[in-house]
Amino acid sequence: MVHAHDMNQPMKTRYRVFRRGWGTYYCEDLVTKKQVSLKTRDRGEAFRLVAARNENEDAPAFSLHLARVYWKAGDPAAAKRTWQHVMDEIPKLKQGETRHRWFTAIKDKALDSIRNRVVLETQAEHFLKVLEDGGVSTNIYLRRIHNFALDINWLPWPVLPKKRWPGIKFKEKRGITLEEHQAIVEREQNPERKAFYQLAWDLGASQSDIACLEAGNIDWENHVISFARKKTGSIAIMRFDDELAEILRTLPNVGPLFPYLRTVRAGDRATEFHQRCVGLKIKGVSLHSYRYAWAERAKIAGYPERFAQEALGHNSKAVHRAYARKAKVELPPLSEYERQRKQFTVLPAPTLASA
Repeated sequence: MVHAHDMNQPMKTRYRVFRRGWGTYYCEDLVTKKQVSLKTRDRGEAFRLVAARNENEDAPAFSLHLARVYWKAGDPAAAKRTWQHVMDEIPKLKQGETRHRWFTAIKDKALDSIRNRVVLETQAEHFLKVLEDGGVSTNIYLRRIHNFALDINWLPWPVLPKKRWPGIKFKEKRGITLEEHQAIVEREQNPERKAFYQLAWDLGASQSDIACLEAGNIDWENHVISFARKKTGSIAIMRFDDELAEILRTLPNVGPLFPYLRTVRAGDRATEFHQRCVGLKIKGVSLHSYRYAWAERAKIAGYPERFAQEALGHNSKAVHRAYARKAKVELPPLSEYERQRKQFTVLPAPTLASA
């Protein structure tokens, strides 16, 4: 090992330069003894890199200020670019429901304290204030806004390191009970919406998938409904019984099954459902609770997990949660299960992507 420290390097510094035998310069931390390659064979460049580390060690605030000056010089707009500018750009890259969710998210009042703050002048305490004032959604979208600014080089370094972001804690969700579902259906006066809730209970599919079902998705000969999932594009094939068949016969036999509800945004369908729950004093459920309920019912009935995964999607949180819990399950005898299977025509299993 050939050492290359000389009079140009101060005696009382944390970092020193040395050169390996093959000519590459390295930096050694004299406190931790850690050595890292400077990835250069140029002596002058090596000493400049280490000098910058030592300057940052002696005066970090000044070094940070200097870094901002250089960054602004390379990007003139950076001196005036605020977080509102960042937030305005993100929805332009989105489409459909995702774009609408972004427009809603950036209206969050908790973000008001940083809207007009210059991105390069943002400190950790500014983000912590936003997170303190906001909720789970604020935490999720502020992370995405922050990462977007980093990804397109509008931010030279993280405002908050990954380990310093508060953990995201969702409220416990539950499946809707049979009694609650029946109360909602009995009170519903609109035939289309009533059938929509009934299909949600029997199929467990997402509300968007149900709302977009068409008559052509129904195979009456085999009592099967098949459709492409909106979220993944994978094909779901589900058998329906005589009870559900009676409900399907009340819907249009040509075109969309739910001609009105398919034109309504998912958020508005969720709001309408919430209003029904409020009227019946039902708390803690949403339209998504039908998926949790379906998974929980499948678990209790002894429905094989792989079938539940194909019905709701292999990565469905509803399936993972229901089948991971210690629920009371009464499994039917294998012989009985085999006899039941013989009563049905076995359909070829589709190739399903993760949902």
